[in-house]
Amino acid sequence: MSDSIAPAAPRATGAEPLPAALRDAGERMSREELRAHQLTRLQETLRTAYENVAMYRAKFDAAGVRAEDCRTLEDLARFPFTTKADLRESYPFGTFAVPMDQVRRVHASSGTTGRPTVVGYTENDLSMWADVVARSIRAAGGRPGHKVHISYGYGLFTGGLGAHYGAERAGCTVIPVSGGMTARQVQIIQDFEPDIIMVTPSYMLTLLDEFERQGVDPRGTSLKIGIFGAEPWTEEMRREMEERLGIHAVDIYGLSEVIGPGVAQECVETKDGLHVWEDHFFPEVVDPLTDEVPPEGEEGELVFTSLTKEAMPVVRYRTRDLTRLLPGTARPAFRRIQKITGRCDDMIILRGVNIFPSQVEEIVLRTPGLAPHFQLHLSRRGRMDHMAVRVEARTGTGVPEREAAAASVAKEIKDGIGLSVDVEIVDPETLERSVGKIRRIVDDRQKE
Repeated sequence: MSDSIAPAAPRATGAEPLPAALRDAGERMSREELRAHQLTRLQETLRTAYENVAMYRAKFDAAGVRAEDCRTLEDLARFPFTTKADLRESYPFGTFAVPMDQVRRVHASSGTTGRPTVVGYTENDLSMWADVVARSIRAAGGRPGHKVHISYGYGLFTGGLGAHYGAERAGCTVIPVSGGMTARQVQIIQDFEPDIIMVTPSYMLTLLDEFERQGVDPRGTSLKIGIFGAEPWTEEMRREMEERLGIHAVDIYGLSEVIGPGVAQECVETKDGLHVWEDHFFPEVVDPLTDEVPPEGEEGELVFTSLTKEAMPVVRYRTRDLTRLLPGTARPAFRRIQKITGRCDDMIILRGVNIFPSQVEEIVLRTPGLAPHFQLHLSRRGRMDHMAVRVEARTGTGVPEREAAAASVAKEIKDGIGLSVDVEIVDPETLERSVGKIRRIVDDRQKE
């Protein structure tokens, strides 16, 4: 059987598993070997954090714990959490555990809601990062010699450079396009004939619209695999991308505070959640209200402790992402996280009803004539909170179809979620985008 992967039907499964010869040492470990490996590395991470980072020393002392108190993996639950606010308070380099002359690169979050969080990498960190992204690309179906079109943004954002060095480590040819210039990206895909594209899912849908605007059949391109991350996306989006593009659409997960892309990856042969590369990143799920660790398999907030990072170890970092931990399948030693479609801080409480953007997205995606690009606008009418949903129409959708779509979305939200909302259908490419993403929630309630 060939190592290449043919274009896929919707929700295509049964793609070729990664050959044993291409699996690295970490992927070949048993679950028992992995747990022993994790404990050794976890104890070292806790020692390093306490001895070299003032923030962790203060946190551990306040909680009355030391590194030597971690005798089993379960003992990690005794240690305090780290939050984004903690990292911001240490801005810019207060969480680094090595001298600056050992730091080879820094990245940072956008800082749109305050000070950015800054992340440092030693030479070993950069090599490990390339390794886990390469592992992710192989799990997605990528093979040495494949061409990888990278549309993640380059710069302080971790997406572009993280994907870039990982693809090179995987033996692939990198096409470093970055974001923007949509028409040019479509032309480059036609001319350079990449096998893989790495991009945000929302921007992939924008590229698909551009293909069709130019009269080009997206299913006729060379693309076989899409590795999509940096924002939550749904099974409906997977089906749409696989149908319109004829590819395998798989999920990659990461966040800059932990390392960047490559923390976890969906395997192309199963597409059943993301296997966490647990030899480098230890996952937990906690109840976001009680902070307790629930029984495995129950939904909660995803928390990570790094196991091999030198420049900036993180201990029990709260991601705010909601998911559940499940047993491994395609990579049995590594547990899976369910596809993330919501965040603790994205939950809207409107007139006593809890709502997540992903619930609206599912309705939008199954409504004819609408693109998967939408925003939720929150305002106050008198003493009552109100929500308006703004959704982009697909190119060519006329006024009667837009009116019918708006009525359908409003009815489904009322029937399925229990909220009465206004729905406005706007022209394509109307909603503001940043680094390939659309801002999902605009909350103006405090301004009124």
